[in-house]
Amino acid sequence: MNHLPVMLLATLLLAACGDGGKPAVPAPGAGAPPPPEVDVVTVKAASATLTQDLPGRLQAVRTAQVRARVDGVVEKRLFEEGSDITAGKSLFLIDSRTYKANVDSAEANVAVAKLTVERYKPLLGIKAVSQQEFDQAGAQLKQAEAALAKAKLDLENANVLAPISGRIGRALVTEGALVGQGEVTPLATIEQIDPIYANFTESNTDLLRLRQAVRDGRLKKSAETRVDVILEDGSVYARQGKLLFSDLAVDPNTGSVLMRAEIPNPKRELLPGMFVRIRFPESVAEGAIAVPQKAVQMSPQGQFVMVVDKDGKAMPQPVKLGAMSGGDFIVAEGLKGGEQVIVDGLQKARPGSPVKPVQANSVPAAAPAPARVAQQGN
Repeated sequence: MNHLPVMLLATLLLAACGDGGKPAVPAPGAGAPPPPEVDVVTVKAASATLTQDLPGRLQAVRTAQVRARVDGVVEKRLFEEGSDITAGKSLFLIDSRTYKANVDSAEANVAVAKLTVERYKPLLGIKAVSQQEFDQAGAQLKQAEAALAKAKLDLENANVLAPISGRIGRALVTEGALVGQGEVTPLATIEQIDPIYANFTESNTDLLRLRQAVRDGRLKKSAETRVDVILEDGSVYARQGKLLFSDLAVDPNTGSVLMRAEIPNPKRELLPGMFVRIRFPESVAEGAIAVPQKAVQMSPQGQFVMVVDKDGKAMPQPVKLGAMSGGDFIVAEGLKGGEQVIVDGLQKARPGSPVKPVQANSVPAAAPAPARVAQQGN
């Protein structure tokens, strides 16, 4: 029993040896991991639309302030704050009893004036009344009719209607408030925000530089009027807008030109006053090489991208960047076209280490069997 551990140890040593008592050696490369996969794009020279991102503010297409046109006490609010309403909808009811009484009184005065005119007509023919008396009766009838029209208008204005369709904000008065006493009291604000305007400015210096590049033939003027909206969190708004106009004059205070775009806003996601960035096309460059922004890295020596060389190794390539083309950088120097630039998996691509390039946005291949993985390490 005391010799059992020694026998087990001898058995293990023999199992660890190959033929002739020599230790077993693993197959070459069997223990080496496969090279990591990285997503790449193969860059090439092509026509590219150069864009610029400029700060802007959103503005409602139409804004209407709902005001009290007659004085009185607000009896009821008839809308939900922050809701979408249509033109002509009742918004507030102002106490109308006084205005209803004024209409009744004006109607009575019109009736009396009409009777007077009708009574004077036959009397005028027999000279029982003078022409002056008849004319005065006609004038009094017109005055009574005008007073009736004014009384009816005041009665209508006691029911405050929406002047335009749009989204109404919070109510500026509550039930029981006295409005219109000596002034036109604001009650609420309605804004039309579908579509919505985006106002932004471009430096006149940039415009002059662009025109000079077009004249020199280095760039072509873009005929595209579609713009993208970049929200405050950096995301791109789902719907494109269109460029409406640019001012013909330069603001002397800022040295910039005002521009405006119209943005579809069916879900009311964009609100007036929001800060956005407008990405709009400026010009077209021929033979440009573009790379995604996420492929560009920074170092103390400058900007660079990681490329996969002919030996399948990740290598840094210094670049010099130019303008923007949507979400891509235009490479002014450093790439000639045909290079495989790594866009995803940069954390796995150490300089000089082998990688397995996979074209970005391609359908991934099925996972290989374990035996194939061992063979790929050879």
